[in-house]
Amino acid sequence: MRAARLLPGFAALGLAAVLAGCSSGSGSASSTTTSTTSGGTTSTSASTTTSSNGSTTTGGPTTTVAGVATCKPGQLTITAGMGNGAAGTISATVAMVNMGPGTCTMKGYPGMQLLDSSGNSLPTNVIRGGGSDFLNAAAGQPPSLVTLGAGQQASYSLSYEDVPVGTETSCPTSAKAEVTPPNDTAFAVIAFQASPCGGGTIHVSPVYSG
Repeated sequence: MRAARLLPGFAALGLAAVLAGCSSGSGSASSTTTSTTSGGTTSTSASTTTSSNGSTTTGGPTTTVAGVATCKPGQLTITAGMGNGAAGTISATVAMVNMGPGTCTMKGYPGMQLLDSSGNSLPTNVIRGGGSDFLNAAAGQPPSLVTLGAGQQASYSLSYEDVPVGTETSCPTSAKAEVTPPNDTAFAVIAFQASPCGGGTIHVSPVYSG
């Protein structure tokens, strides 16, 4: 087994969610996975919000579960942590901290869309679960409800292969990513450098507390 190594560029990923001048552009065709909506009351908003931490979010439905609203990107500080890898598999953790004054909840799998430095879409294929090298044991558990008070954190783990497969000769490197919390259509754009092969395949875990 190859010794663990730090993924180049991940050292810069400890930044808070950054302001994105544009969302997915007219780049390469992509395929994304959208988290499944759970029960609750849904209302629709078509606004665009910039939070105090600089994240740019697009409007989407707000869902309440047992009277508590689901966590929205505009109230979250989202950051990608350090990544490491062995034998061609890269793993990392994305943290989401509730910066709002109230309590919110989330349950299920996040969505992601890789972007280049100009905000154009890169091939992205998000697969729920199945990561062979998730960094946190909690990532391997079934989805469960996570309740976040002000200042509390939820996370999810991700993993991908950085070795070309099939007819691939190289794998596009992202500079940013859209991150969509579970059961939402709104997203935040964060700094995220990754080179997933297999058509941009990334395995993500359910969100978990901490």
